[in-house]
Amino acid sequence: MSAKYIAALPILASVVAGHGFVTSPQPRMPGDAMAAACGQQVYNNQKSDNYGNIQGELQVASSQSDYDAAKCDIWLCKGYKLDDNKDNVQTYTPGQTINFKVDVRAPHTGVANVSIVDTASNSVIGSALKSWDVYASTETGVKSTDTAFDITMPSDLGSQCATAGDCVIQWYWYAESIDQTYESCVDFTMSGSGSGSSSGSSGSSSASAAASATSKVAVAAAEPSSTLATSVAASTPTTTAAASSGNSKLAQEIAAAFPASVLTKTLPATPTGTSGVIPEQSLPEGTTVQDLVDWFAELVSSIESSSSQKVRRHARDLRA
Repeated sequence: MSAKYIAALPILASVVAGHGFVTSPQPRMPGDAMAAACGQQVYNNQKSDNYGNIQGELQVASSQSDYDAAKCDIWLCKGYKLDDNKDNVQTYTPGQTINFKVDVRAPHTGVANVSIVDTASNSVIGSALKSWDVYASTETGVKSTDTAFDITMPSDLGSQCATAGDCVIQWYWYAESIDQTYESCVDFTMSGSGSGSSSGSSGSSSASAAASATSKVAVAAAEPSSTLATSVAASTPTTTAAASSGNSKLAQEIAAAFPASVLTKTLPATPTGTSGVIPEQSLPEGTTVQDLVDWFAELVSSIESSSSQKVRRHARDLRA
């Protein structure tokens, strides 16, 4: 093999090895601070191919004496450090729409999301701003919506992300089919947030749920079905129980669509109508429309929470 082909091998390897990275906004990049914490070889690995995955970094780190797992914190932004990226800190405002561009060089079916992460604990703040149950599928190929999309900054963070380095916007892709994890982090500051609910995909889900609930509760007030009666009786919701949970805001939004006289209306324990079918379970005595609203808010919150946990887990958690 000639010298020119040998010289080209590292470049070719870097192109083949890398699979995904955020290109806009400007994400964290490897630098001296990363090298000091993660070791020279891990730094060299990412410097030559910042598209690489965390499992690949750990493979390199396993043979290094200068790799400090605690200081590197490799599962947070692949070990990339704020100190190497202080000139790349973005300034955002609550409710601002941010355009993201991602370069995915090879499809590998997995799950993905974009979330705001508390860097001190490496934990997601609130719900994902964008999520995919199927990402970069090997069956369909990489879709345009996988690589170009918008997120909306939440409006309920207060001063939690007012200081550079306290929070990052993290793009996270776990390619389950090949057990590889890819991350990119965007440093930002944002202050002046109010106490409203988060925007983005979570907000859209809540709005849809509220609209759906308005329709369903209106029908229930007129004539509760046997299915609804069974569900409510099984969960035995009360206004007090729902208010003590984190679902009161959604319940209030739904309830706002009804006059107080409707919300306080006591529903019949057994459904009316001429179907002739008597359900096995009836509504608890004294159930009101407000009780149904609270129960529905609890159900929506439970579904959203379950979905969020599914799409936002680290590779190490998925293997456990």
